[in-house]
Amino acid sequence: MRPSHRLEVVLQCASRSFATQIPLAPSPRILAHLARRAGASIPSMALVEVPNPRSPPLEVKKAMEEPPSVMVTPCDPWPRPYYLENGLRRVAPYHYTYNTYCKERWRGRGLLDIFASEFRDRPLEYYKDAIERGNVVINGKPVPTLNHIVKNGDVISHTLHRHEPPVTALPISVLHEDDDMIVINKPSGVPVHPAGRYNYNSVVEIMRAERGHGWNPLPCNRLDRLTSGVMFIGKNPKAAEKLSLQIQGRTVRKEYIARVRGEFPDTEVVCDMPILQVSPKLGLNRVRANGKAARTVFKKLAYYPPVTKPVADEPASSETPIHEDNPKDEGYSIVRCLPVTGRTHQLRVHLQFLGHPIVNDPIYANRRVWGTNLGANDGDGSQDTDEDIITRLSRMGKSEVADAVAYHDEMVDQYEKKKAEKMSGELCELCQTPLYTDPGEQELSLWLHSLRYEDAGGAWSYVSPLPAWAMPPDGVDGPTEVGGMEALVEAVKEENPEIA
Repeated sequence: MRPSHRLEVVLQCASRSFATQIPLAPSPRILAHLARRAGASIPSMALVEVPNPRSPPLEVKKAMEEPPSVMVTPCDPWPRPYYLENGLRRVAPYHYTYNTYCKERWRGRGLLDIFASEFRDRPLEYYKDAIERGNVVINGKPVPTLNHIVKNGDVISHTLHRHEPPVTALPISVLHEDDDMIVINKPSGVPVHPAGRYNYNSVVEIMRAERGHGWNPLPCNRLDRLTSGVMFIGKNPKAAEKLSLQIQGRTVRKEYIARVRGEFPDTEVVCDMPILQVSPKLGLNRVRANGKAARTVFKKLAYYPPVTKPVADEPASSETPIHEDNPKDEGYSIVRCLPVTGRTHQLRVHLQFLGHPIVNDPIYANRRVWGTNLGANDGDGSQDTDEDIITRLSRMGKSEVADAVAYHDEMVDQYEKKKAEKMSGELCELCQTPLYTDPGEQELSLWLHSLRYEDAGGAWSYVSPLPAWAMPPDGVDGPTEVGGMEALVEAVKEENPEIA
């Protein structure tokens, strides 16, 4: 048999052995090996595709369905339009489009009804006009009527001339930084994420402006806008997810410090009252039996009794400390707080229920909203119904000055003279948006501070300095630092061993 015939037989055998598997074109290396065995030489071969008649044709998948068209504002100002003035960080007005998918609670409701009940920064007439002018659209198209029904999957777009509220000009200080994480001390009054009326005046956008447009900060824990203190900002998704999961697993201990009304009890207090969100629009939460389970441990750090004011004909002694922020003549306490769960406004609601609300809390220590009892021990709403509280609170910052602190009755007139954010009565010349006045100092701060985060196993711990409002008054002895968390953890270690 000629060498070429021997090669042909070998190739046929090889082809039959592969026929029960996958039909492939012989590779040049295999052909060369077979040729050497057959004692023949072959010319080089190009790879060719061998069809398999027994295999069905590949199914061509349809492209993903295009999402509904939405409005997009053609601008992303860089650098951000910040400027500092009178101790405030301001943002020059700019055009912006809000895009949001229909929330579950919006389904089947009229468009104007949604804006009227869910958004409170502009009057109803503004939203009527915006819908009629086509500044509010659904799926990129104007709606025929104000009461157009919103359905699941709809995208609502609202284009407007955006006026952001100012925030404090205090910097975002860094407590620790490594390759994966930044630990910051967040100033009070600055929201973490863009939300509501805030966009560039938020922690993530301020840090982005400082570090570069392409930098993507990843917050790992949440603090309310008015709350200051320790926060974690991940530098990469892996590090952010790792810490977020650890926090969710409750193996991270958190300690807050609060300045509350009156003299707090000397022993540890564990509050297990459930918390219900009463009004998403107003951010109002109350203790309710049908709320979500919540647990907080409290322990008094210090109590500062009221100071007797000197008689009119006697000059005040240089040794007499004067702190008039709580003129109800009951003094105030500095309280340590260990939240075991993480409900919205948990510390503020629990302290209010216990009869010791945070002294300058604009919601839960507001006499115009809650009356003289300030919502203490009102777990069933028998003292004040939810509807009454919502009605009173909805007026704050609009038709009247926000009574942000639990001032004594005779101090109301003096307090009302302080500047607080409310409708100014003026309109923007460009867009006719009703404008607010600047917020007062009492609306930029809350005496609640995230003091410490630490790993329950002792792997790491970060503590911020005590804020100025938690330090002893001038001329008075008191603690200037906080010890370990052993006493707080001891109170709940049997029920919550994960933090022990």
